[in-house]
Amino acid sequence: MLSATGWGTLAGGAALTTVGYTLGYGEAAALGVTCLLAVAVAVLWALPAPVLGAQRRIAPSRVSRGDPAEGVVTLTNTGGRTRRGLRAVDRCGDRDIPVDVPALRPGDAHELRYALPTAHRGRVPVGPLRLERTDPLGLARRMRPYGASDTLLVRPRICPLPVLPSGQAHHVEGPASDAADDGSLTFHALREYVLGDDLRRVHWRSTARTGTLMVRQMVDVSLPHTTLVLDTRRRAYASEDDFELAVDCAASVAYAAARSHFPVHLAGEAGPLLHTDGSGGDGEALLDALAVVRRSDLASVAAAFDGLEAHRGGGTLVVVTGTGDTRGLSAVDRVRRHFDRVTMLRVGARATGTAAAQAAAAHEMSGPGADVPQTRVASLDELLAGWRWEAVR
Repeated sequence: MLSATGWGTLAGGAALTTVGYTLGYGEAAALGVTCLLAVAVAVLWALPAPVLGAQRRIAPSRVSRGDPAEGVVTLTNTGGRTRRGLRAVDRCGDRDIPVDVPALRPGDAHELRYALPTAHRGRVPVGPLRLERTDPLGLARRMRPYGASDTLLVRPRICPLPVLPSGQAHHVEGPASDAADDGSLTFHALREYVLGDDLRRVHWRSTARTGTLMVRQMVDVSLPHTTLVLDTRRRAYASEDDFELAVDCAASVAYAAARSHFPVHLAGEAGPLLHTDGSGGDGEALLDALAVVRRSDLASVAAAFDGLEAHRGGGTLVVVTGTGDTRGLSAVDRVRRHFDRVTMLRVGARATGTAAAQAAAAHEMSGPGADVPQTRVASLDELLAGWRWEAVR
């Protein structure tokens, strides 16, 4: 296809040729014919499709917001001619990333590296990769897609936090049900028998029905549970940056509990987001779930607490919200008695000016959940300092 320059050269050449022959201007006609020939040669130059092999990988495929990530493309000339004038263009989200390709002799391979944007959290589609062949004058180009699309997962940023004491005994063996005290175990699910399982936990009725030896999987309910409510309402935050910081705070709290192999229940006003039981890999699963959380247009956060009224496991309740609209936060008062510890993180930039700061403080103290300990967070550094104070309170 012709580039913008190519279309302009074609139009100009046609006009000069017509005017030159019509009015008898030989120089104009010669210049017009030259332009038309240049366009024709450019099309012939870009017409042959390059015979290349292309492989792309993303390193790493999961990254925290703001951390570096690269696209790595290996091009191999599988044809019998040297290829020049090539450019690789990779699509990342809503933008194109062009990378020049040096001349490739037959059998040569070249690795291209280019930075991928990681400023925004979420699943970022990468690809498909396109190879462009252009003529030296840039009048014509031919594009050919290579390979399939990949996905770069940009996850929230986290900071290392301690786990808040919740009044429950921390089991020395973590969540491993085989080592837990029998009095602290409760039935969780059925699974297939694995060599070494206690035969006293075989569920014979399910074994007879399925023909496979099934055992009861138990959960140690003495483990400290962390219940995390993330307010995703648009009106709760003054800006998009405040919401991103709130997600970072929620991710830091959830990851701290998962790193210690404690169960985590993550919920929002639209319903539960994820529940983990303290097994390995929970921290990665929580970060993956929070990577795709988006702001909602719901009016109240009260629905996030509806499923917590039947909670009987104690543990810690952490509410992460903004400094804006507080509608529905009063629901925390009706569920707080089901938890050993309740705390609230109010995320947002601090008010400027003495009068504004006093008004914001008065609003927080008299608003919904005023009896719940609240921590103002304007950065991850403030979260770390405030959380450490909360842990020893």
